[in-house]
Amino acid sequence: MNITMIGTGYVGLVSGAGLADFGMTVICVDKDQERIQKLCQGEIPFYEPGLEELIHRNVKNGRLSFDSNLKTAVDRSLVVFVAVGTPDNGQGQTDLSQIEGTAESLGEAIDDYKTLVIKSTVPVGTNSCFKKLVQKKLKKGIDVDIVSNPEFLREGSAIEDFMRPDRVVIGAESPRALAIMKDIYRPLYLIETPFVFTNLETAELIK
Repeated sequence: MNITMIGTGYVGLVSGAGLADFGMTVICVDKDQERIQKLCQGEIPFYEPGLEELIHRNVKNGRLSFDSNLKTAVDRSLVVFVAVGTPDNGQGQTDLSQIEGTAESLGEAIDDYKTLVIKSTVPVGTNSCFKKLVQKKLKKGIDVDIVSNPEFLREGSAIEDFMRPDRVVIGAESPRALAIMKDIYRPLYLIETPFVFTNLETAELIK
């Protein structure tokens, strides 16, 4: 399965490399062209134990690549993970500008069905708003599903947390999207990882 991971920060790189290690073909996308160029040259922008080896192995095996062109990556992928930053805006609220910008960009880029998976930490209700923003830009007749798949990665043990998590939370409202997510995480089923299936809002609340 081909996957696009939007965002090459902590969550995006760890998750993208982990999914590639599961056997997926992953394109990590970022509009920061300098960062993408460094990643293509093998330079990892931060230290996390085991991450450099994980990235290099999957790049070498042809399952992990990096690009600054969102349209190209999305065209090649069935599933798009969103792992952009949602920092505090300085007034005790979450700055969702990157989430909103990503939604609009995806709406313009998508030409056929996609499952869109939000891994960014967001307030309750954001996934539904994200879908509306995408749909405003979508071409007529194109359908998308939204999934909430929050991350629970700890600095210093993020690789282990991703590859052997205590649980996986998947908020989905579409049987098709749920089947796709189960396929992606099949390696975790094989090691009997607990899965929690909910609606979008409950998954956001769990995070």
